[in-house]
Amino acid sequence: MIKTEFENNILTAYLEGELDHDSACRIRQRIDCAARSLRPKTLCLNFEKVSFMDSSGVGLVMGRYRQMKLLGGSLKVTCVPDSIYRIFAMSGLEALGVLR
Repeated sequence: MIKTEFENNILTAYLEGELDHDSACRIRQRIDCAARSLRPKTLCLNFEKVSFMDSSGVGLVMGRYRQMKLLGGSLKVTCVPDSIYRIFAMSGLEALGVLR
């Protein structure tokens, strides 16, 4: 599940539920389509309602980080539950400075 919102040149994607291979593909397509058409300065991924994430979620974040750099924007990841934050930290995403 994903809900997007665009305000003040920030595209926010509210992610929900389990983030695995199948859902990551659908989410990636929606975010990429919105980012290409809206050209936001910042893409914000809100993980508040994500209950599970595997390596596909890490790939989703890394890919959106690269995409936003190509578009001249930035990425931030917010409201990350503790269990998922550990996955981000172990994968090296913490070093990118996108976690808030």
